[in-house]
Amino acid sequence: MNQPLAYIHPEAKIAKNVVIEPFVTIDKNVEIGEGTWIGPNVAIMEGARIGKNCKIFPGSVIAAEPQDLKFEGEKTLAIIGDNTTIRENVTVNRGTKASGETRVGNNCLLMANAHVAHDCIVGDHAILVNNVALAGHVEIGDWAILGGLSAVHQFVRIGRHAMVSGGALVRKDVPPFVKAAKEPIQYVGVNSIGLRRRGFTAEQINQIQDIYRYVFQKINNISKAIEYIEAEMPASPERDEIIEFIKKSPRGIIKGYKQ
Repeated sequence: MNQPLAYIHPEAKIAKNVVIEPFVTIDKNVEIGEGTWIGPNVAIMEGARIGKNCKIFPGSVIAAEPQDLKFEGEKTLAIIGDNTTIRENVTVNRGTKASGETRVGNNCLLMANAHVAHDCIVGDHAILVNNVALAGHVEIGDWAILGGLSAVHQFVRIGRHAMVSGGALVRKDVPPFVKAAKEPIQYVGVNSIGLRRRGFTAEQINQIQDIYRYVFQKINNISKAIEYIEAEMPASPERDEIIEFIKKSPRGIIKGYKQ
């Protein structure tokens, strides 16, 4: 911590065993948890809350003011969970008065040049591949993976265990457990490989596939598909999660696969 070539504001709260490399800037109103490594040339700005055992690589900027013309200097936060890795040149902006914070969960990987804008929520175990860009107020569920160069429109939600292809332009909500690709972005199947790796049973995956056949293939009306699924398919945590996500989607969900 006693790095003579770094600037650390005297009001910053730095836990023990934090490693701070040369040319780091740490502002006031910053908290950094035990065992975290801050690489060279990182800027940790006012309002940052960084958890334990994180790694932040050179050139990253955490808790800069939001790129929002409505921002009026209000006191807000950018929160990074435990065991999260932030690679080179990643930017995570603070929240605005809309929610007060931007949040990245535990055990995440934000690869080089990714951008997380104001008021975003990124769940646990999420992966943002190189150059992913999240606009403001985006929500990313646990275990979601966004391919490189994908861009997500403001207020879009991406469900748990979803996988978005590289280069995708995500303008609509992506429901949980699915793969989304093509242009315009659309449903291309269930993320069955990812689900198996995370311990989902064959029965669970089969039910998820059956549900999405009705949502995207068998019934052309989303509302009618949901009515059928609620009436005819057995209740399960996965079924209920899908139904709730779709019902609470003000932007609407992505379209079904078309040849």
